[in-house]
Amino acid sequence: MILKPEEYKEIPDEELIGMIRDGDRQAMDFLMDKYKDMVKSRARSMFILGGDSQDLIQEGMIGLFKAIRDYDSGRDASFRTFAALCISRQLFTVVQSSGRKKNIPLNTALSLNAPVPGGEGGETDTESNQLLNLLQADPGSDPEKHLLDQERLLQLQERIDRELSSFEKQVLDLHLTGMGYVEIAHVLNRTEKSTDNALQRIRAKLRKGREDN
Repeated sequence: MILKPEEYKEIPDEELIGMIRDGDRQAMDFLMDKYKDMVKSRARSMFILGGDSQDLIQEGMIGLFKAIRDYDSGRDASFRTFAALCISRQLFTVVQSSGRKKNIPLNTALSLNAPVPGGEGGETDTESNQLLNLLQADPGSDPEKHLLDQERLLQLQERIDRELSSFEKQVLDLHLTGMGYVEIAHVLNRTEKSTDNALQRIRAKLRKGREDN
């Protein structure tokens, strides 16, 4: 039976995936289009880590395609959650392999003004912002203050390179895009406990560095 485009809106994602696997190309087109905005949103977040926006959107769509291909309703959470994880994992892999993250604090200085979603497991907006405030610099209209902010950011980058482990740097990168520790754990294929512990260590190390200066 051939459905009209508007009829696909009434069908749950999980059922659409079954239709796709039965060869319904319209269902595939509909689901890819439905989650296009999610891909663009995740790509914008990853852009602050050094990726090219159009390339990242393309990679995000690949992540979405993999989610549709691999989704198992009996094993995975809702398709929306699974798709978000697959898209984020695909984007982070590309950004990580690009090797263009040397100046993360400089790239994120303005983006950190955006609201940060609350984390999971009791991590509040306030706690997340405490970490981001350590990295935040507002150039404003004062050239002298702008130079001081640039100096602070360079010092922060040196401290990150010196004091954070490779895993902690990955966690920080993803946390700066607004992810909580549960989602970060899925993207990095680590346990939630180890990821949450890494965030706590990052906070402590960066806070100590600020107090020492």
